[in-house]
Amino acid sequence: MNTITTTDFNFPNQKSVYRGKVREVYNINDEILVMIATDRLSAFDVVLPKGIPYKGQILNQIATRFMQLTEDIVPNWLIATPDPNVAIGHLCQPFKVEMVIRGYLSGHAAREYSAGKKMLCGVEMPEGLKENDKFPEPIITPTTKADNGSHDEDISREAILEKGIVSKEDYLVLEQYTRALYQRGAEIAASRGLILVDTKYEFGKTRDGKIVLIDEIHTPDSSRYFYADGYQFRQDNNEPQKQLSKEFVRQWLIANGFQGKDGQQIPEMTDEYIESVSERYIELYENILGEEFEKANIENIQERIRMNVMSYLNS
Repeated sequence: MNTITTTDFNFPNQKSVYRGKVREVYNINDEILVMIATDRLSAFDVVLPKGIPYKGQILNQIATRFMQLTEDIVPNWLIATPDPNVAIGHLCQPFKVEMVIRGYLSGHAAREYSAGKKMLCGVEMPEGLKENDKFPEPIITPTTKADNGSHDEDISREAILEKGIVSKEDYLVLEQYTRALYQRGAEIAASRGLILVDTKYEFGKTRDGKIVLIDEIHTPDSSRYFYADGYQFRQDNNEPQKQLSKEFVRQWLIANGFQGKDGQQIPEMTDEYIESVSERYIELYENILGEEFEKANIENIQERIRMNVMSYLNS
C-alpha cells in the first residue's frame, strides 16, 4: 500500500528542514513550522524499514484533537491542520527534555523495576508492586531529548537543574503542565473505557517567552492505554493487560530478537504484518477518539500534501 516515509518539499520562504524519527518539520521564514507526520514506525529509538499505511494521518489527527481538548489548561503551538498528515504551528525553541509521566508500573518502568531498580529518574518507586499496578500518585520521569535519532536517556529533575538544561522557574511550569495534561488525558480516556497508563509531552518557548505544548499529545506512539474493562481482574489473576499502544510492536520485535542493541537485526516485516499494524493503529484511533476513522486518499500522498500546504501558505 502507498505510504509516505520521506519528503523533499521546497515551500516558499523555506529556511530549513528537520527530520525526526517520524515527523519532518519545515521552517517557514523563521516564523511558522510545517510538521508532516510520516508513516514511519520507530521502536527502541530505531526507525523500522517499512512504512505503515495511514499511521501518519492517525497520529496527526489524534494529536490535533487533543491539542484542541487541552488548550484551555495548557497553551499549545498549533495554528492549523491543512492536510490529514500536516500540522502548522508557531516556531518555538524546544526544551531539551521530554516530560514523561507514569500512572502505572508499565513498559520501561516495569523493566527497570523487575531488574531490581526501585529508583527511576530520581523518583523512588514503592515496594511490593507488580507489573501494571497503579502508582499511589503519577510520577514524572524525564528523559533528555536526543538529537539525530540517538537514544533518549533517563535523567532526574535534580540533574536537569544542576546541568542548566532547563531553568528552575521553567521546569516548575513544565511539571505543572505535565500533571494537568495527564489528568485531563486520563479523564478523557476514562470516558471512553480506557486507562491512560503513561505518556510523554514536549514543550517549547515562543518568541515572546511563552511556554507551549508542541509536537504530539496522547497518541499511541507517545502514550500507553489499557482497556479499563477487566483491568482489575487481569491484575488479580496475573494476566497481561489488554492495551492500546505501540507496545505490541515492541513485543513483536522482542519476540523476534530485536531491542535496538548493537548487532541485532530488524526482523522481516511482511506485507501481512504491515497490514496488521495498520489495522491496529486504526483500532487505536477509533477507541481513543471514539469515532470512526476516515481514510484519506493515499493515491499520491506527496502531491496531496504539497497542494494542501501551498494552498494554506498562499492564503
